[in-house]
Amino acid sequence: MKLSRHHLAALAAFLIWGFFPIPLRWLHGYASGQILFFRILISLLVLLLIHGLGRRAAVQTVWQQWQAAPVAERRAVAVSTGLGGVLLTSNWLLFIYVVNQVSVQAGSFAYLICPILTALLGFVLLREKLRPNQWAAIALSALSCALLGAGDLRTVGMSLIVAFTYAFYLITQRRLQGYDRLVLLTVQLALAAALILPLAPLLGAQPLAGLHDTHLLLVAALLSVVFTVLPLFLNLYALNVLPSGTVGILMYLNPIVSFALAFWYFGEAATAVQGVAYGVILASVVLYNWPAKREPSLAPSREERGN
Repeated sequence: MKLSRHHLAALAAFLIWGFFPIPLRWLHGYASGQILFFRILISLLVLLLIHGLGRRAAVQTVWQQWQAAPVAERRAVAVSTGLGGVLLTSNWLLFIYVVNQVSVQAGSFAYLICPILTALLGFVLLREKLRPNQWAAIALSALSCALLGAGDLRTVGMSLIVAFTYAFYLITQRRLQGYDRLVLLTVQLALAAALILPLAPLLGAQPLAGLHDTHLLLVAALLSVVFTVLPLFLNLYALNVLPSGTVGILMYLNPIVSFALAFWYFGEAATAVQGVAYGVILASVVLYNWPAKREPSLAPSREERGN
């Protein structure tokens, strides 16, 4: 298969997200809420700048589109956008905590299993159909979680919470098809900023102190610009041409790279049971994506985000 610039854009996005644990670990000693606060704030400012400089038409189109929609659709879009903002904030906070306080393996496992959980939630909540091989993949994923839970229930529990928050986020975004995802993400981050500000003390965030912390600001800017906004643009650029199923397959590069970093860069060890469990989940991924006559989309068309 010839790789186009859209394939390369998708590859670059997921490779960037895969290396996310490295700069995140540079903030290992900081409270997860403090990291989250500045990641949201800087990402929001960058997106507002981008929209203000070159995407005003997209913002205006979304506003006109929402105003012209029926009342039921306007309500559904507003609810899905607001709920998405809460879920995205929760997912970012939990992922930061898991990578910095539990293990990189746990964070990687969460995003490896996430697409399969999304499919299961799609069946339960949206009555989406699953093929027999996909049901088998879900069963294998459950077996993998049971193996991991037998060794460390807390770790697998944290991984599943991270995975479920992002899977629910993807499900809520299904109602937003046809709207510019980057504009809606900006709205969600604005809501997240408004939500986290009064909750800052409870999350261990100290905004005023953080504004005087050069190390925190520089790393948070790196996380926001290079590891959040840039791969988002690359991913959306790829989805303009590539089928979402193709991009969905490529998104597995993210957790695979993170797993490699966990063992070879961070020096984390895996027990024999964990090794078997990781092998089982990889087998379930292959089985889930086994081609059919007409391959359904693995991931929703526009809302793949990474961490």
